[in-house]
Formats: sequence, C-alpha cells, structure tokens
Amino acid sequence: MRPPRKFEDLAVGEERVSAPREVSIDAIVDFARQYDPQWFHVDPAAATESHFGEVVASGIHILALWRQMDHEMNGDIDFVCGVGWDEVRMKRAVRGGDTLTAWSRIVELRPSDSDKPRGTAITDYAVRNQHGEDVITFRSINLVYSRVAFSD
Repeated sequence: MRPPRKFEDLAVGEERVSAPREVSIDAIVDFARQYDPQWFHVDPAAATESHFGEVVASGIHILALWRQMDHEMNGDIDFVCGVGWDEVRMKRAVRGGDTLTAWSRIVELRPSDSDKPRGTAITDYAVRNQHGEDVITFRSINLVYSRVAFSD
C-alpha cells in the first residue's frame, strides 16, 4: 500500500524525530568488514592507534542507519525518490554503545514546474547521539507525489 501523505499534506517547519537506536561495536565491525574495511573500523586492536583511539563507525554505516530511521519517522510520506543531498557533514565519530536518533525538518516546498503530479520537499536532517550532539547533518532534496498535477 502506498503511503498516505502527499505533497499537499506537508508543511514547512514540520519536524520529526525517530526512536533511539543503539549501535554496538559488533554491528560497527560487521558493517565495516562488508562495506568500508578501513582499519580503524574493523580492527579494535589497531584502532587504539588511530586518531579516535578505538573502533568507530563508518559514515556510510551511520547513513544506512539514518535511512532505516527515516523510513520509521517519515514512512507515511509518498516519496517519488530522493534526487540529491547537499551540505553533507560528518561531525562526530560514533562508537560502540552510542545511541542515535534521526531528526528531520522540512525547510522548503516547491510545486512541480513540469506539470507532473509531484512537488519537491527540501528537508534538513541530522543524526544525533545520546548527548544531543550532531553526528551527521545534510539537506535532502526529495520528490513527493501530489494529488493533482501542478501547472504554471
């Protein structure tokens, strides 16, 4: 079944927060072994010699977790697709035992210029740790289905 919320249902300023999700060191190492085998992501002994002093999660891992948390908090929006990310910043390392939440705020809504039944939602996102510190931030450009075709 398609998600119920269409472009017309969205509002600038709308904010949402996901449920918290703990990240274990085993999950960090398992993900990194498969997708980002940097030594400080996969080898706890070697990672003690890194800038971080211990194993830390790959930024790609945190973005994959964000994707899951975003589906949880915004899964009722009828997205066509994402078309881009701007201002991606990886601000803090994530360590085993950290608890993350995702946050979103719609900052702009634009009807389609092409008369297609959709609009563009510009959304600021952050993944935050248990201390409320931003771990990753970015702005996402998403197409969202509308109920009607827009015209010029």
